[in-house]
Amino acid sequence: MKRLMLVLAAALLTCTGAAAQAPDFTGKTITMIIGYAPGGGTDASGRLIASHLVKYLPGKPNLIVQNMPGADGITAMNHFFSEQVKPDGLTITMGSSTQGDPVVYRQPQAHYDPTKLNFIGGVGRGGSTVVINKDAEKRLYDKSKPPVIMGSVGGIPRSGMQTTAWGIDLLNWNAKWVTGYPGTNELFLALERGEIDMTASSNLFQVRKLLETGKVKVLTQTGTMENGKIVSRSEFKDVPAFPDMVEGKVKDPLKEKAYKYWFSLVVLDKWLALPPGTPQPIVQAYRDAFAKLSKDQEFLELGKKISQDFETQDGPGVANLIKTLGGTTPEAVAYINTMLKGQGLGN
Repeated sequence: MKRLMLVLAAALLTCTGAAAQAPDFTGKTITMIIGYAPGGGTDASGRLIASHLVKYLPGKPNLIVQNMPGADGITAMNHFFSEQVKPDGLTITMGSSTQGDPVVYRQPQAHYDPTKLNFIGGVGRGGSTVVINKDAEKRLYDKSKPPVIMGSVGGIPRSGMQTTAWGIDLLNWNAKWVTGYPGTNELFLALERGEIDMTASSNLFQVRKLLETGKVKVLTQTGTMENGKIVSRSEFKDVPAFPDMVEGKVKDPLKEKAYKYWFSLVVLDKWLALPPGTPQPIVQAYRDAFAKLSKDQEFLELGKKISQDFETQDGPGVANLIKTLGGTTPEAVAYINTMLKGQGLGN
């Protein structure tokens, strides 16, 4: 009996060791599912990653891209969580911040939970910056003066532009919204002409061009993610990150959840993930490959053709953002809507 127990124990250790070994993808083909049509930002990022990631995976497998557009990414994610997709490392997905937004995946037609994914990494565009006319900056902190005019596209500002909404709410900024501009180019032209005093953009090229006039400055930035932490962008090391500006000022628990929801969406951009239940050795092999990819100069240079501010984000950092989003309550989302309406935005 004792001999039998020893044999069984040895067999168990052998199996465990084998299971913990790094996978070998030699001769295999990996499928990357993208929930959007070809040509968009998620598709471009996914295809660029696909062409380079295979160089760093064990066995250098083939990789094909399968576009599965529909319902703003919901169709692809529903498929990714179905029994058709096995957690064997041969199917991955390139997702977007929209697919990680609980407002989206809590809809009746969505049958997935991104908090259960195994995140490999992601790419971002360096967050957003708020730029302001230097002559108008003093008015931002003086309610006895005419309000600073903040320009925005559409009726409801994009998430990056909502930095100003939180500045009004948390920092008591003296600002007023003017919306309806068709795009960022028109906003920057309006700022140069003096039609507005302030706006926001994540486009580094546009911001740099505007700074060359000497009439504007970067007021604040949402920052970028490095090793799971938010830091100032290298281009604007002396510009305060917005989280530092509001630190200690978010005291109400509901407001805190709303703020964290908004900020996580701002930082989260495009992400790469494996299905739920994927063995840890496979997840680690992908993360190791992505870490090497993040230092590939050819990959980074090609990324800058997609976006001037193209940069990678590690898997654990992306997972933390998704986890924060997943903890958002409907009341927290409602707080943001109420805040925006109180500033004259939306219906």
